[in-house]
Amino acid sequence: MDQSISYKDKEINYMGLQVKKPHEMSDEELLKNEKYLKLAITMSVIAALLMLATRIYVTLSKGKFNAIAAASVAMVPLVLINAMNLKAVRTEKKGRSL
Repeated sequence: MDQSISYKDKEINYMGLQVKKPHEMSDEELLKNEKYLKLAITMSVIAALLMLATRIYVTLSKGKFNAIAAASVAMVPLVLINAMNLKAVRTEKKGRSL
């Protein structure tokens, strides 16, 4: 969830860091951001799959519902947001012929 605010024409996210849109980034920042987003998406998907596997195992073995079930579903928006950001970065990268 993006909790950003505008302050004097700058976009600031919830941690107080300035957030740049892909068209505002330098070539190096764009390439670095693409690598970061790929890693973030991969790690999020792996974590969600592990939580889902744990949920299935616990449900089948003990017949109980656990909190990990909700956590695995909660990872989906995170993956989708990062995927949309990665698409924007790749579009900008293609526009710059990088």
